[in-house]
Parts: sequence; structure tokens; C-alpha cells
Amino acid sequence: MSVAPRAQLFLFLISLSSRMGLSRYIEDNEASDGLYSLLSLDQKRESEDFILRRPLRCLDMLATEGYFTFVASRPQLACATFIIAEPNEVISLELSDVTIDCSAGDFIKMFDGWVLKGEKFPSAQDHLLPLHERYTDYCSSTATGATSRSSQNVAMIFFHIHSSDSGFTLAVKKLHNPFPCNIMSQSPEGSFTMVMPHARRNCSFSIIYPVEIQLTDLSLGQAKSNELSQQRQVWSGCSGSGDFVELLGGNGVDTSKMFPVADLCFSLSGLAQMKIGCDNSVVRLVSSGNYINRVSFQYRLLEGNELPKTRENSLDNFCTVE
Repeated sequence: MSVAPRAQLFLFLISLSSRMGLSRYIEDNEASDGLYSLLSLDQKRESEDFILRRPLRCLDMLATEGYFTFVASRPQLACATFIIAEPNEVISLELSDVTIDCSAGDFIKMFDGWVLKGEKFPSAQDHLLPLHERYTDYCSSTATGATSRSSQNVAMIFFHIHSSDSGFTLAVKKLHNPFPCNIMSQSPEGSFTMVMPHARRNCSFSIIYPVEIQLTDLSLGQAKSNELSQQRQVWSGCSGSGDFVELLGGNGVDTSKMFPVADLCFSLSGLAQMKIGCDNSVVRLVSSGNYINRVSFQYRLLEGNELPKTRENSLDNFCTVE
């Protein structure tokens, strides 16, 4: 991931976190230092043998492997770290040197996914585990509470520490995922192919930018047509088929709460494109488990003059699509 998109994503998370009530605990110099560390990260990773070690901030984002140590200089009661890997990777987290006081109300919780503005990615409909199993609470499960492994390329930790000089070290490792599902893109442009081989599962590719999405190939178990209409289709038409692709737009991360832009339930070989002027643009593959489904697409960031104009008294005031 290039420096500019990583910095842009970090600033976007800071903006969202301010709406979550986290940023009031973060001083301006901490956010600036965090951005600087991200910008200088590529220089530090030039050596393949280099193991990154650096302090962890109350609000932070990690995009590389390493060891990250947090030591409270004052009570820190609402802290979060967002961890992101490449689309074909999952994340392993391990806590060590933990000196928090669980009996005094301190906690460290690891989450399988991201939580933004109270919404969770992946959504409950798209994740294989029930919500309570996606949390790993260090204080509640001493036997296994020191490790966690994500199901997709994003994970996060929450921590709440009352006493100065208390803290922990977080080890982040990335593992290969042969069948990526529920991906958060690090970049506003790129290409990807989602494949679901005979599994009843929903997979989303989420891009936290307004983008143009171009579908280049779509192979579903039951081809129903060889023509593509870019107009919005009747929602029940494709959802009843069991195997389809939908394009979603919204200003949150929970796909079940996003606006359906289009759905496709027939195989496609060729180019189809759509501009989605939202904070979050999603390609979602729904599979019945009876077939091998595949969707390939490209995406790029919309320029300012490409963003659709808002219209009064409609959903487009909240999130415009075109």
C-alpha cells in the first residue's frame, strides 16, 4: 500500500473515531505522531529482516507486522487500535507483558473485524461466528485471552486503563488466506477477484472511498441472462436466486444497513461500471453453496468533479449514487 492512501485511511479513521467519542482522549500531537509513523513506515521496512517495534498510541492504526507497546502516561479510558493486512491475509494478535488491573476495571478486548460508529465489519449476516465469539476479552478468559486470530484482513483491539505506567505489548503477525472473504481495501484503487467454492457464505469487498467500480467478469452457478442493465433492479429478483452479486453504498461499514445500488444474478463477461459517491462502496458476493461463484472487478477513486450532485429530500443527500 502506498504512503498517501495509508495516511488518508488513517485520517479517515480519526474522523470516524471522533464521532465515536474516542478522539477527545487523543491530543493533537499524538495524532500527528501517528500519521508521521505511517508515512515513515515504508522506509523502515526496506530490510526484510527488520522487525518493527514502536510505541502504541491510544488511537492508532497498524498496517505491518511487529511489536507495539502501550504504556499509559495517564488514565486512558477509551482507546482503540485498527489493524489491517493485505486482502489475502488474516491477522494473528498476541498480548504479552500485560500489567493492567482487571479488578480495577481495566480491560483489553480483541475483536474479529472493525467497529466504526457502532457498526461492525463484517456484518453479523456475513461473518461465520456469532457476535459474542468475535470478542476475545483478556480479563475474562485468562487461559486463551492472550491470543486472537481474525477471519479476514482487519482486526482491532479496545483497551481501558486507569493507572499510569500500566500497559501491554501487542504482537501482530500476518498469515496467508487462500480464500479471502470480507475484505477491507487499504487503497482507493485496484482490482480483485472474489471466489467462493461450494460454500454457503456471503463475502464483501469494502472500499472506504467514493469510487467507480467496473465489473470485468462474473461467473455464477445459474446464468439467467447474457445482458447487463446498469439500472436498479427489483431487490427480490436476485435475492431469491441464492447466488448473486450486489453493489452497495453507504456511510457506515455494516453492509446490512447500506443502500442497494444494483444486483446481478446472471453471468457476465465484459465491462459494466457504476459510480458510487459514498464514504463506503461495497461489492458483495452471495453464495448458496451449490456452485463455484466468482466476481472480478476494478475500482478507482472518484475525482471531485465526478461526485454526483445531491438532490433535496432524498437518500441522495446522505449518500449519492450514479
